[in-house]
Amino acid sequence: MPRCNARARLLLPQALKIPAMSQAPRVTVWGENIHEHRNPAVRAIYPDGMHATIASGLRSHLPAGSTVNTATLQEAEHGLTKEVLAATDVLTWWGHLAHDKVDDAVVERVAQRVLDGMGLIVLHSGHLSKILRRMLGTRCTLRWREADDREVLWTVSPAHPIAHGVPQPFIVPRHEMYGEYFDIPAPDELVFISNFTGGEVFRSGCCWVRGKGRIFYFSPGHETYPVFHQPEIQRVLANAVTWSHQPQLSAIDTTNCPMTPKGWFERAAD
Repeated sequence: MPRCNARARLLLPQALKIPAMSQAPRVTVWGENIHEHRNPAVRAIYPDGMHATIASGLRSHLPAGSTVNTATLQEAEHGLTKEVLAATDVLTWWGHLAHDKVDDAVVERVAQRVLDGMGLIVLHSGHLSKILRRMLGTRCTLRWREADDREVLWTVSPAHPIAHGVPQPFIVPRHEMYGEYFDIPAPDELVFISNFTGGEVFRSGCCWVRGKGRIFYFSPGHETYPVFHQPEIQRVLANAVTWSHQPQLSAIDTTNCPMTPKGWFERAAD
């Protein structure tokens, strides 16, 4: 017998509810917001915080009517209250120093929203975040080096919406190296791969579906380089928001395991 809510009931088609989503995406940009206060070099590049720069880039590329708000680790419930998440169609996530400081209850709250259809975009060192590991079920470890490598990003799925309007290839002149092996489940769709000065390669733009939600991991974004000011990066992130935002979600309920006696379908069709 499935381990489900004991109160789960047979759900007939007319009783199913579709979570509210907007036609223009409502985005919350989440940032750890620690490097900007501790490291003068990071503060010089992102004086208002990386989250503010990411949000500004999205606002300049997303369609009219879109809303882009920010939240940070230091806020109550890390800025990701039930009310904030209920009004979020797509959440972007950048973290590094304080993965272990993110409250497990908040992580689970975000995970449930993704399963219900909220988009999730995880950036750079967010590969070790609790939320990405929760959604993918692997360690998400990789090879790395900070040595001013040149990164070349190659589009391997040119018809994918996230690649729309993105040059092939494009270059991040100086960046941290991320290399294989990247401990992730095989992506449902691979949009970008990168190669670096040292010869390493990396699956740098990966898509998955979990429940009703769409997830995109994008590796560029080390804090000591002006990556989020780069127009090509801003275009990728805006495209990822558009792709992961689903204005019309399936009406199929996935929240329970309803007991379905013989004849339920025939009775529902009457």
